Amino acid sequence: MKDRTILTHGCTVGVDLGDKYSQYCVLETDGEVVQEGRVRTTAQALRGWCSSLEACRVALEAGTHSPWVSRLLKELGHEVIVANPRKLRLIYQNNDKCDQVDARYLARVARMDPTLLAPLHHRGAIAQADLAILRARDALVTARTQLVNHVRGAVKSFGGRLPTGSTHAFAKKMGAHVPQELKPALEPVLRAIQELTDRIADHDRKIEGLTEKYPETKNLCQVAGVGPLTSMSFILTLEDPARFKKSRTVGSFLGLRPRTKDSGERESQLGITKAGDVFLRRLLVGSAHYILGPFGPDTDLRRWGLALAQRGGKNAKKRAVVAVARKLAVLLHRLWVSGQPYEPLRNSRRNKTQAISE
Repeated sequence: MKDRTILTHGCTVGVDLGDKYSQYCVLETDGEVVQEGRVRTTAQALRGWCSSLEACRVALEAGTHSPWVSRLLKELGHEVIVANPRKLRLIYQNNDKCDQVDARYLARVARMDPTLLAPLHHRGAIAQADLAILRARDALVTARTQLVNHVRGAVKSFGGRLPTGSTHAFAKKMGAHVPQELKPALEPVLRAIQELTDRIADHDRKIEGLTEKYPETKNLCQVAGVGPLTSMSFILTLEDPARFKKSRTVGSFLGLRPRTKDSGERESQLGITKAGDVFLRRLLVGSAHYILGPFGPDTDLRRWGLALAQRGGKNAKKRAVVAVARKLAVLLHRLWVSGQPYEPLRNSRRNKTQAISE
């Protein structure tokens, strides 16, 4: 290993990010390891370590710390590649796996062909902070749902059953129906549920305020089943619509495209890839359920989805929901890029006009 203090321009660096310490490996242009070690995963420590590096290519795996670390390294003039964890089987299936080996593999693959790492694009700090409001609300809703289910289950175990009702009024209305024996155990839980409901309402008001900051969300909310939460999540997750040359690629980016496995003359029917942002994908699927549900208005997207569901076969309805979610993602990107008003029955009217003219 070469002994150098200042590493030359053109080096390739692999960084295995850890919660407290990160392991790094630096390769010279000829592929020789010139430096290895570890550094604390803090901004100050990383800045000090980077003082020995001229502009170079740095590869790191996507994770909890990768957003701010990638922004820091870019500010210091480095080319940063954030590797997609799904594409790192070479590392995960290694029999000698450790942080040092992981850093070496990242550096060597980045030096050879960065496209093999399927680089990810991290959103900016402002978008990340705004998106954190949406995800914090989602965490509060999840916690409230778990507590509501706990209360209902506890009452059932005593031979009782709570009446149906909206979740936001659960804590106020269900206290009277809790058996006397369970009140010491469940009344504190009901108070916690009410507190969560109040905090969720606070976050809803914050999200409404964000729509003024991102006026493009109003164009997306024209689509039935898409509210401020879904439209805001869509815009903050994609951040820049110009990243996608074609709107149809957005569905694949969000993991709504079916996986493929063709072998010879056999073509297997597989589930979706589930790549991309889990939170946004779940919101789009929820919107698709509304579009295909009993309260969904008549639109081209609804007609197309219902026709797909009626084809029969195993899990036809589930596949139709996912297909509508994928088509909805494409539609929202198209509305975002074009800025045009949404026409729910545009294709149907066009086909009808063509049929009359013929």
